[in-house]
Amino acid sequence: MTPLDKQQPGPSDLLEDAIRISRLTGQLLKDRLLTDFSVDHKGELDLVTEMDRAAQDLIRKEVHLKYPHHGILAEEDLDIKGSQGFWWIVDPLDGTTNYAHRFPVFSISIAVAHEQDVLCGVVYNPVSEELFSAVRGQGASLNALPIRVSSTQQLDDSLLGTGFPYNIRHTAETNLDHFSNFALRTQGIRRCGSAALDLCFVASGRLDGFWELNLQPWDIAAGALIIREAGGVTTDFEGRELKMDGSKVLASNGRIHREMVEVLKTSV
Repeated sequence: MTPLDKQQPGPSDLLEDAIRISRLTGQLLKDRLLTDFSVDHKGELDLVTEMDRAAQDLIRKEVHLKYPHHGILAEEDLDIKGSQGFWWIVDPLDGTTNYAHRFPVFSISIAVAHEQDVLCGVVYNPVSEELFSAVRGQGASLNALPIRVSSTQQLDDSLLGTGFPYNIRHTAETNLDHFSNFALRTQGIRRCGSAALDLCFVASGRLDGFWELNLQPWDIAAGALIIREAGGVTTDFEGRELKMDGSKVLASNGRIHREMVEVLKTSV
């Protein structure tokens, strides 16, 4: 082990800081939820609020206060290169449309990776004060209590989550075909508006599976790790290794995964 290796933080240390930062950010967002804040458009349906930027700025400052050489990749056009191979993958406000409408379902998602390996992840819902977290190889938890995916064996008995792309008015891949097919094969589908929370709901057994198109690394990095550490499975729509680009994300308790892949194939 080199001197530099000894100075590098371990996954548990990084998780502790990610939890602390997510709670600070969550308090900021919760305090401002019912106040006046500006709302802009990145696209026809793609909103960004003053609070997205304020939350991201808080996270950036807190990360670099302790880890000045770490990189940060975050949703609001933030891509800071690091010099030690560590990078923080951040969605400062996942569920912006909900937040802009004062609909109280949103989260902060923070993952920390070294090179291409995600070491730990946190997804925090400041309204419910539920904090989902995981360290690679050490399991997943909700408010420090262990969680596991559901035991549902068949798609017919499942409850799923999904979302729709911001460019739904202009793309051929609207997800409406998949939604229709799954609606006929399950007990229900929920659309909460925060992909990071949807992934954690799979990890904690509240949902049995989740699929969505056109997500980004900051949407899935933390949640995907939490699912895997809770005993679940993450792939693309064809059942192959999940890529960080998030173009086709499929997650489940593992037991209904094959059936979900088959339903997704019928929509092509």
